Amino acid sequence: MKKTLSYLACAVVSLTVFALACGDSLDPKTPLPLPDGGVMWAECNPQQDGGGCGAGEECRFVPFYDRSICVRPCDEQGACGQAEAACCPTGEVRDGGDATFCLPTEVCEATPDAGAGDAGEDGGSLTDDGGTLEDAGPGTETDAGTPDAGGPVIVDDAGTTTDAGGPVIVDDAGTTTDAGTPDAGGPVIVDDAGTTIDAGPGTTDDAGTTIDAGPGTTDDAGTTIDAGSPADAGTDAGTPIDAGTDAGSPVDAGTPDAGSSTDAGTPTDGGPAPGGYTNIRIMAANLSSGNGQDYDPGHGIRLMQGVDPDVVLIQEFNYKSDSVADITSLVNQVGPGFYYYREGGAQIPNGVISRWPIIESGEWKDPEVDNRDFAWARIDIPGPKDLWAVSVHLLTRSAGARNAEAAEIVAKVRAKVPESDYLVIGGDLNTDSFSESCFTTFKNVVVTSAPYPADKNGKTGTNASRAKPYDHVLVDQDLNQYRTPTVIGSNSFPNGLVLDSRVYTPLSDIAPVQSNDSGAPSMQHMGVIKDFRVPAF
Repeated sequence: MKKTLSYLACAVVSLTVFALACGDSLDPKTPLPLPDGGVMWAECNPQQDGGGCGAGEECRFVPFYDRSICVRPCDEQGACGQAEAACCPTGEVRDGGDATFCLPTEVCEATPDAGAGDAGEDGGSLTDDGGTLEDAGPGTETDAGTPDAGGPVIVDDAGTTTDAGGPVIVDDAGTTTDAGTPDAGGPVIVDDAGTTIDAGPGTTDDAGTTIDAGPGTTDDAGTTIDAGSPADAGTDAGTPIDAGTDAGSPVDAGTPDAGSSTDAGTPTDGGPAPGGYTNIRIMAANLSSGNGQDYDPGHGIRLMQGVDPDVVLIQEFNYKSDSVADITSLVNQVGPGFYYYREGGAQIPNGVISRWPIIESGEWKDPEVDNRDFAWARIDIPGPKDLWAVSVHLLTRSAGARNAEAAEIVAKVRAKVPESDYLVIGGDLNTDSFSESCFTTFKNVVVTSAPYPADKNGKTGTNASRAKPYDHVLVDQDLNQYRTPTVIGSNSFPNGLVLDSRVYTPLSDIAPVQSNDSGAPSMQHMGVIKDFRVPAF
């Protein structure tokens, strides 16, 4: 997971106690430890020898958090090796220059002209100048010193010399390109929103790069989309009794399904009449929000409810106390009476939620990270074939690490999943592009080629800034042949849907979703949906 830290609410602070006046009543923020083995920002005691930090770390007071944390010294951008961290100056002098340390990206983004942490983009600008935080579209406030696209904006230029009556820190005066030069002679603290492009055609990023300077930005969500179709409600009613077997599948083998001798505890398999079809909507959902990497705030639950999925490949599967009662409550909110499997002993577990019975499940060890594994479930969908669902959360560290994880998953699939059954692998892959090496590896068992799910504007990015395709629903060729458009209301998405509530219209089609659910504080990613119409014979 590439964790998106909370956006600034009302103040921008530097490590040298630079602040803008907006009140002192807010509680200090706390940096979350990274869940996938990367940089860990642990609290430390500056009065203690070494502060209690590990080897190579120093105990430094960070005003942004109003506490001391363990950080590693660094000397150049990229030296931190994590998307969640950047090399930032502290204002201290060391060896004739500013001391720099690996700090959470939100701290670097809150530091004007952060030097080493500025990534060399936008001539000292810490965030995209007109390519990221833009007007959230109809019904929201526009660039005029008001909140912009899901987060408070300190300064917006709106293409004019001043900010439509609001205080201006630095203006860009509506230039056509920013081209990596200083904005109107000085660093910019937040996006300008008055520029046309920011350093190169075809990109939305500073200095012509393919990514933003780091997490913590929001994308231009100012268009309308809709989000697919209501799930086929397929009640799947009327096939002959399952009789303790699964019509030709290797298991079900007379063992009780859901507490009875038949599937789902009923006298029938719950499927369509012989010769019929079953509509299956599959959703990848790393939709946790808030400070606990869980679904307690409710934004992610609403996003799942709004599109009525049949199968959910869910990440960061935490809710309240994580008791069986609480997890069951979450599942029942997604779909009353739905089944689920959640891996055990994980900090941020993967899992599968299903409309149909889960007749076998387990987890495969992730060789690259210790706080979660790969969760899999065998689902007794109507008809003679089962659906094997593998929910994954690949590591942020590098494309090479993600490819190693993909190789492990492919090996496990080949050893476990019958070729005659259907297969889906999905969730948060943390991939920077569709050309990453892990897709070549996954291609051995699932289809990884275009077309890709997108919103109404054709945008395929699923991370917080909508710049990278992190999340995927990848199915084998057997299932892919039955792919259908995702339809909701009068709108159709021929290749599947990337669900961003900030640009979706009409919201009434996906009630109870609220417009800013996808832009909620610390919301992970966008949901990804694909639909299939599968023969039940």
